[in-house]
Amino acid sequence: MIKVLIVEDSVVVRDFLVHILGSDPEIHVVGTARDGLEAIEMVKKKKPDVITMDIDMPRMNGLEATREIMYSNPTPIVIVTASFEKKDVDKSFVAIDAGALSILNKPTGFFHENHTHDKEELIKTVKLMSEVKVVTRRLKKQPKVKPISRPPVPNGLGKNRKIVAIGVSTGGPQVLNTILSGISKDFNLPILVVQHIPPGFLEGMVSWLNKSSDLTVQIAQNDKTVLPGNVYFAPDSMHMGVYRNGKIFLSRDKTNSGLVPSVSFLFKSIAREYGEKAIGILLSGMGKDGSEELNRMHGRGALTIVQDKNSSVVYGMPGEALKLGAADLVLTPDQIIRKLNEVVKDKYVTDEQVSNRY
Repeated sequence: MIKVLIVEDSVVVRDFLVHILGSDPEIHVVGTARDGLEAIEMVKKKKPDVITMDIDMPRMNGLEATREIMYSNPTPIVIVTASFEKKDVDKSFVAIDAGALSILNKPTGFFHENHTHDKEELIKTVKLMSEVKVVTRRLKKQPKVKPISRPPVPNGLGKNRKIVAIGVSTGGPQVLNTILSGISKDFNLPILVVQHIPPGFLEGMVSWLNKSSDLTVQIAQNDKTVLPGNVYFAPDSMHMGVYRNGKIFLSRDKTNSGLVPSVSFLFKSIAREYGEKAIGILLSGMGKDGSEELNRMHGRGALTIVQDKNSSVVYGMPGEALKLGAADLVLTPDQIIRKLNEVVKDKYVTDEQVSNRY
C-alpha cells in the first residue's frame, strides 16, 4: 500500500482528494493536514510515501512546507493546485526547485467532462512518485560546486549542427532548470522544447526558467523565426514544429499518442527538415512520446542524447528510446550541459573519431 498525506486547506477539496485517492486499492490515505505547519508534524508521525501539497494555505504555505519537509524528512511531493494567479504559480515552481517532483491541477468535479482524466492522472502520478528516491535539500540555497572529475564524454558533434530539440515530461521543470541555467550565454543555436505540463502552468514555468538562465526563454509563436540563444516552448494544447528556414509552425492536428503538445510531432519535423544538422535530447518522463521519432532523427544523422536513469524522475521516454537503439549518448544533466556548450567552442570531431574512443 502506498501511504499518502493530503495537505489542503479547503475541507471540500480535501475530502474530494481523500475520496479519489482512497478509491484505488493500492493507495491508503494516512492523514490530512490543513496547512504547512500541520503537514510538517504529520510527516514526522505518519511517514507517508507521497504528499499531495496545496500552495495557497494559511499559517504556512505549500512552498515553505516543501522546503522544511525536504530538509527534515525528505518525501516525494506532488503540488496539487487550482490557482493560476502569478504569485501562486511562481511559488509552485520555486517549490519544484526546493524538491517537489511534479505539478498537477486540482481534479475537476464529478460532472465535469475532464473528471475521469483528472482522477486517473492524479492516481497515476501519486503511484509513480512513490517510487522516486528523494534526497535531503538544504534550507538555504548553496553555491554549485563542480566535481573534481567526471566520466569522459565524447564530443560527437562532427557536423555543423543548426538546432536543438528537447522532449520532456514528468521531472521536466527540474532538469530543464539545471540544463538551461548551465548553458553558456554565447550558445549559438535555437532550442525547441516540448514539455508535458497541465494547462495553465506553462507561462509560470517559462518565467521561472528565465530567471535562472542566460538564454531567452519564451513560449513559441506561429510563423516566428527561431534565433540563436533562444529557447522556445510549445504552447498549451498545440503541437510545435519548425521548417528548414527556421520558421515555427503550430498545429492542433491529432497524433497517434493523443498528447498535445507532442514530442513526436516536434522530433518528426526536426528529422525531416534538419536531418544531420540537429541535436535531439529526450529527458525524464513517463510513457514513450518521442522515442520512435528520436530514432528517426538518429537514422538521419542527428546527434541523439537521452538522460541517464539515475538522474531521471521517471525513466519512461528515455528508456523506450534506449530500447530502440535511438541514442548516441546516455548522459547526466551536467554532461548534457557540457555537450551543448561544446557547440559554442567549436570543438567538433568526426563521427569516426567518436567511435574510435569507445
